[in-house]
Amino acid sequence: MPKYKHLSLDERITIEKMLKSSYSFKAIGRELGRDCTSISKEVRNHIIFRKTGSYGRSFNNCIHRFTCDKSYICDFPKCHNRYCRFCERCTKECNDFQEEICNRLSKPPYICNGCDKLRNCTLQKSFYYAADAHKEYEMVRSEARSGISADENEIARLDSIISPLILKGQSINHICSSKRDIIMHSDKTIYNYLDYNLFSARNIDLVRKVKYRPRKKSTTRFKVDKSCRIGRTYEDFLLFMKEHPDTPIVQMDSVEGTKGGKVLLTIHFTDPLFMLAFLRVSNTSQSVIDIFERLYWELRPDVFTKLFPVILTDNGSEFSNPAAIEFDKEGNRRTHIFYCDPSAPYQKGAIESNHALIRRIIPKGKSMNQYTQEDINLMMNHINSYGRKKLNNRSPHQAFNFLHGAEILRKFGSYLIPNDDIILLPELLK
Repeated sequence: MPKYKHLSLDERITIEKMLKSSYSFKAIGRELGRDCTSISKEVRNHIIFRKTGSYGRSFNNCIHRFTCDKSYICDFPKCHNRYCRFCERCTKECNDFQEEICNRLSKPPYICNGCDKLRNCTLQKSFYYAADAHKEYEMVRSEARSGISADENEIARLDSIISPLILKGQSINHICSSKRDIIMHSDKTIYNYLDYNLFSARNIDLVRKVKYRPRKKSTTRFKVDKSCRIGRTYEDFLLFMKEHPDTPIVQMDSVEGTKGGKVLLTIHFTDPLFMLAFLRVSNTSQSVIDIFERLYWELRPDVFTKLFPVILTDNGSEFSNPAAIEFDKEGNRRTHIFYCDPSAPYQKGAIESNHALIRRIIPKGKSMNQYTQEDINLMMNHINSYGRKKLNNRSPHQAFNFLHGAEILRKFGSYLIPNDDIILLPELLK
């Protein structure tokens, strides 16, 4: 077998089966033609932890669980366990709690697959599952190949150093070599950032680059630090909505024309099916933050927090700085932002369906550079005046007016178009 080849799903299934049969890493490596350290790394990188009990007993990882005679420490009204050693909540309240960790987990095989004491164990367990390991591997590989990674602060720092020098006529190579200890990025990385229009300077400001014929290359999207999605995943969103079931949801997305041109930020209120759209010069995170800052102060903080309690969006790089939207400059929370799973637009299907109406007027692939915000407002007024069967044939404008009042609609610049005058064709903006 060739060296350095990635593990396949079939190989991972073989690893799982042999671990369940208590084979060593060396034996598994011989079976697959791999080094035993490769098998060890595979297992340790994809361990899944489970806090489960055993047959007839709940999870309890206290070292005193066999000798404890305390009762009802958790003070849970529906608790039917006489002794705390049978209750999974008491360990969080007991002052004498001491965690016990199974010694098996600190040495090979590091997991509970194949353990003969599994049925009677109430400690935290760790498992290796081939399907979950392969799914995690595919996700990591996809992210690693999806583009470059940087955060908003790093881009702003580089922009303050590089753009003024480019505007003086200096080349990227000269800038990177003379300020190597400050920039700490390669020439190619800086060129990529320029291609994505992340700097104040543009490709046209490079004296020689505009003379070259563009190279053919695969479309690579700008990727950001995934840590911004910690605590904001779709699972976190479902948990939040379970705890706050009556909270209205706002969905957010972008609608592109041509690559590198103007782009729309769309904000969709799912209850009245009312949508706002804002034209942006470039698809950057700062442009999204600026729009929410303006809305926050134009609507007033109390109205904003009422209209935007929860925002669900996708994993685009323009939404890579959620904290700047969630909190104002004084640190006051104004909303909660959550992200859909990658490649799962159906999780915010309401806004995706409404985009179909935008595409009737601005077809996919058509440039938006010739439009102004007044044109976009006109388009959205026609779309929001269009009756929906889900609203009992009322328009989103009427539904939003009923829920939130005409004053907010006036601040949005929204007005009702008569039914006979509604146009949902490209001719509207000509």
